[in-house]
Order: sequence, then C-alpha cells, then structure tokens
Amino acid sequence: MSSPASRPVPPAAASLLNLRGAVDLSSLKQRQAPPAGPGNPSAGPQAPLDPAGTGNPDAGPAPLRVDVTESNFQELVELSAQVPVVIALWAAYSPESAGMLDTLERVVNSFAGRLVLGTADIDAFPQLAQAFQVQAVPTAVAVLKGQPVPLFQGGAEEPQIRAILDELLKVAAANGVTGSLGGGAPQEAGPAPLPPLHQAAFDAIEAGDYEAAAVAYRQALLEMPADAEAKAGLAQVELMARLQDLSAEDTEALRTLAANEPDNLEAQLGVADVDVAGGHVEDAFNRVVSFIGRNFGPERETARVRLLELFDVVGTADPRVGKARQGLARVLF
Repeated sequence: MSSPASRPVPPAAASLLNLRGAVDLSSLKQRQAPPAGPGNPSAGPQAPLDPAGTGNPDAGPAPLRVDVTESNFQELVELSAQVPVVIALWAAYSPESAGMLDTLERVVNSFAGRLVLGTADIDAFPQLAQAFQVQAVPTAVAVLKGQPVPLFQGGAEEPQIRAILDELLKVAAANGVTGSLGGGAPQEAGPAPLPPLHQAAFDAIEAGDYEAAAVAYRQALLEMPADAEAKAGLAQVELMARLQDLSAEDTEALRTLAANEPDNLEAQLGVADVDVAGGHVEDAFNRVVSFIGRNFGPERETARVRLLELFDVVGTADPRVGKARQGLARVLF
C-alpha cells in the first residue's frame, strides 16, 4: 500500500451517510485474541472503555484510545451507537502513521468523551483493512451506529482533522448518537432542537426517503430563501437520491462511458456525483469545469448549475470550492 497525500472526505459529504445500506461490519468474525505481552503489545486496549464513567475516580480520565483487536472490535461497533468511534488504520512501514495517530489522539481527547479513537495495525488485523476497503495507510474511518463512514487517507493537518470530526459529530447527532463517555469535561445539555422542517428532513433521511427530505428542505427555502443549511441539505439529499440505486457495476459502466464520451453530459455529471460522495472532490470539480469549458448552450448551463449544487454539498467555505470557482470563472469568461 502507498501513502498518498491527504485526501479527506468533505465534511458535507460525510453527512451523506445512509445508515440503512452501508457495509455490515458484524460480518467480521470475532476470535479470541492472544494475551498481551512483550511480544504482542497490541493484543489489549491501552485503557479500558468506561462509558458510564464508573471507573476509579482517583485515576483521572482515561485516554479515549484503544488498540483495536479481533476480541474487542465488536464491543467498539456496539459502542458506536452511543458515541462515534474513529478508527485509525496504520502500519509500521508507513512513515505518516505515527504522526497521524498522535494528532488524532490529541484531537479526539479534546472532544472530552464525545468520540473514541481506536487504532488498528493492519498487519495484525488484516480483516479490518479488508472490511473497510482500505487502499492506503494511514487511513481514518469512523463507525457510527455500526456502519462505516470514510474520513481521510494519508496525513492531514490538525485543523483539517478537527473540522472533519466536528462534522462527524453533526452527522452523529442527526442520527441520534449524542452520548458521551465519562471522564471528559462537562458538556452542554445538548444541541438546540432543529427547526421543524429541518427535523422532518433528517427524519426522512434516516428512513431512506430522500424525496420527502428534499420536499422538506424546499419548503424551508420557500419560507426562508436565505436558509443556508436548508440549501446545503437540499443539495445533499438530491445527491443521495441520485446515487441511491447505483451499484458497483453501474459505477464502473458509468466511468467507462465517461472516459469514452467526454462530452456526454449525463455520464460526466454522474461520475462527478460518485467522486464527491467518495471524497474525490477535486476530481469531480475538475471534470465538470472541463466539460463546461468544452461545451456551450443548454448542456453547459446544466453542468454549471450542477457544479454549484456540488459546491453546496462540499461546503462553500472549503478551499477546494474556492479553487473550483476560479476555474469556473476562467472557462466562463
């Protein structure tokens, strides 16, 4: 495996999480792990998880980091119904792994019990790397309500990781995962209730009814056209709906068609959707900008509108959106 440059999933794309159709991590067989010892330092957790905060009060807060093993993985999956579990997959041969683990641990601890970090040596637990379809190390993924959420591959700066984990917590809250482990700093009572139409949209997303979610967001925009969260939410659920029935075979066929027909509007926009949802944001933006630069008339306008919607999905403050806006301006003017 290689160690590519940082390629984080955009925070808004992480909220495309569909908890009804993701990989079933429970299929990983749970076997008894060997006892910890000098020759097997990663066999047991660095510190026991104490979700109820009932540990020794004189010991101080335990680090919210555990070594992931075959024997405790299912426990972490179950814990993800209470708090998101961030899994860092690393390897001794990867020079970026140590830095990523240190940064992740520091950031996770700063959230005061609202996240847990699990670290997994892919050489010791190769089944986990296969389950998460890891292409490179280090890689960070999250487990939320038993389902995986890709975060980033390769090294990433602390502000970038913090922004991704902030967004992960928003996704968790939208899916009813708002717990906190004991030992952290006091937390506020909880997030304020969502506006009724936003709550209706989140409920529809949880039920897999993206059309109903889009209806709720459109109504919110009718009532308040400046509602930026509703605008971003609408772009996200429309993307989710477009990708909902797309199989792996369909995706491969779509990529082949796009490669063979660079001016096929539907193929280019379809691949861009797949790339944004998969975290390949710059690839998606470049694809659509290039199409706009080569074409004119109604198809050009359709592509431009879709690109603006993808900007909303990723987040208009994302620097990759700013760069793509500059590229769009160059081909338009």
